[in-house]
Amino acid sequence: MRFTVFGLSMTSSWGNGHATVYRGLLKELSRRGAEITFVEKDVPWYASNRDLTAADFARIILYRDRELEDILEAELATTDVVLLGSYFPDGAALADRLSGRSELIRLYYDIDTPVTLRAFSERGGTFYLRADQIALFDAVLSFTGGPTIRDLVERWGARRALALYCALDPECHLPVAKDDRFRCRLGYMGTYSEDRHKAWEALFLGPAMRLTQHRFILAGPQYPEADLPANVTHFHHLPPSDHSAFYSSCDITLNLTRAPMVAIGYSPSVRLFEAAGCSACVISDQWPGLEELFEVGKEILVARGEAEMVDLLERLGQEETMAIGQRLRDRVLREHTYAARADQLLDLLSSL
Repeated sequence: MRFTVFGLSMTSSWGNGHATVYRGLLKELSRRGAEITFVEKDVPWYASNRDLTAADFARIILYRDRELEDILEAELATTDVVLLGSYFPDGAALADRLSGRSELIRLYYDIDTPVTLRAFSERGGTFYLRADQIALFDAVLSFTGGPTIRDLVERWGARRALALYCALDPECHLPVAKDDRFRCRLGYMGTYSEDRHKAWEALFLGPAMRLTQHRFILAGPQYPEADLPANVTHFHHLPPSDHSAFYSSCDITLNLTRAPMVAIGYSPSVRLFEAAGCSACVISDQWPGLEELFEVGKEILVARGEAEMVDLLERLGQEETMAIGQRLRDRVLREHTYAARADQLLDLLSSL
């Protein structure tokens, strides 16, 4: 089976969680015999931060504005499955092109479902998909599960909808030796977003200002220029090759969720699964559905505010954090790998 995937980026993980998702999922599909082409718009911010230039599991095509039409003409004539991902810059135009191509299996993969659905409600769509285009696809795959799956069908007209969460690539994210660059009491990796700012202040910045005897590490781009406490080290970008060392070296890892994902629930992040694969002890913000994925208190911890976070950081010992991290890793290896996601997708294709 031949797949053509149109996505935000697979060549650069800078400032996005899409790249590692596509790498993990497409690698597993390739291992199951699929032939894959990944089409990505060549934009300056990813070109200058590219950490994957070629892949043995997919052919990568980079295009500029006027080149997409020729690519579509060639690719759509020979492919079996088209998968359009959220935030693909020319997504709405591509969806219109697919509307009359019933000989293809057409899938839409929303890695940003709460953001997309909020845009549908407020203004009828986004630059990458209009609300009326949902019905053009044979199935919608969603990073968000729970009641949203029913909503996609009943409210927005999806023919079929399936939760296809992000996951773990055990070959990329696994426990490794501690790296002195990243040793700290609490580490947080994530791109800055305004709707996550209050939670970041409460669960990271505030505790760092109070617990000055401990080292804290912030990893991620686009944070506002501000004076961080002296005990906070900021890495503006960590390539995927450093992620395992980062998560393996932090005593405790923080997971923060964007506000639209908190509101709608059932939206685990890429970073959460990466940290789990490294046996990290994770403290997360609270959101609906978390307890259905992991056992809170045993496999993952939750902090509902600054006071709870400070208390956890002060009282958790090494033996306890290691045990929590190991139980979390065991859970994701059983249920949340990209191999499992690839099998889910192939089961869907068989039914179609």
